[in-house]
Amino acid sequence: MSQPIEITILVDNRAAPGLMAEHGLSLWIETGERRILFDTGQGAALVPNAWALGVDLAGTDMLVLSHGHYDHVGGIPQVLRRARKLVIYCHPGVVLPRYAIRDGAARAIHMPKDSSSALDRFPLERLHWIQNPVSLPGDVGLTGPVPRESGFEDTGGAFFLDREGRQADPIEDDLALWIRTDEGLVVCVGCCHAGLLNTLNRVQKLNGGMRIRAVIGGLHLLHAGRERLDRTVAALLSLDPDLVIPCHCTGEHASAVLLEALGSKGRPGSAGMRCRFES
Repeated sequence: MSQPIEITILVDNRAAPGLMAEHGLSLWIETGERRILFDTGQGAALVPNAWALGVDLAGTDMLVLSHGHYDHVGGIPQVLRRARKLVIYCHPGVVLPRYAIRDGAARAIHMPKDSSSALDRFPLERLHWIQNPVSLPGDVGLTGPVPRESGFEDTGGAFFLDREGRQADPIEDDLALWIRTDEGLVVCVGCCHAGLLNTLNRVQKLNGGMRIRAVIGGLHLLHAGRERLDRTVAALLSLDPDLVIPCHCTGEHASAVLLEALGSKGRPGSAGMRCRFES
């Protein structure tokens, strides 16, 4: 029998009263005796929100970075100062220089310098660079890079590895975390730059076709066109998860479309939300 799972949203674009909202994402995952921090937001909201919610970051066993954008990795130094024995899992691409270009203007969106410096100083024996799926104790797993197979899903923006926009950034470091339960897979995503359906297909293939029980995190549908939204909704309805919680970069319009289609199985995410999954 699997252990109950509790997931708390520590950082999101929206927040419950008394908590700080921030463009970013961080999830606190408790499964059995394991405490996992999935992303860290930009950094400003993580510690005060964790304190207000009674989450002790010093007890973090594992830090998982979904990808290297600033709004997911900015709180690394605050975490490493508090949690002295944690291990880190991430793809080597999290440290790449990255830019978003809009209207001809390039904006740096890569990992902040203090976060990369903290990773540089972190003990190598506890830093796991992953480029393939990883199975971890407690029925937890990481996808590693997600194959892009759907055909209609893209990274969700004009992302590049250089300021001039000559080299597109496929965001190969994008990964998801899953937790296996008796009733299916609980999937945590950072921004889903690999595409939501690509990600869920990957998770299912790595778990023998087990059903998707829940999805929580950023779905990066902010700039998605109608066709992509329609196909995403159709695929989700076909998968029939018990719960979908769009957060962060999903976008207000896309979130509204998803939540209307999912009915009682969809809930908008915000910092302070807690979800418990019994086995």
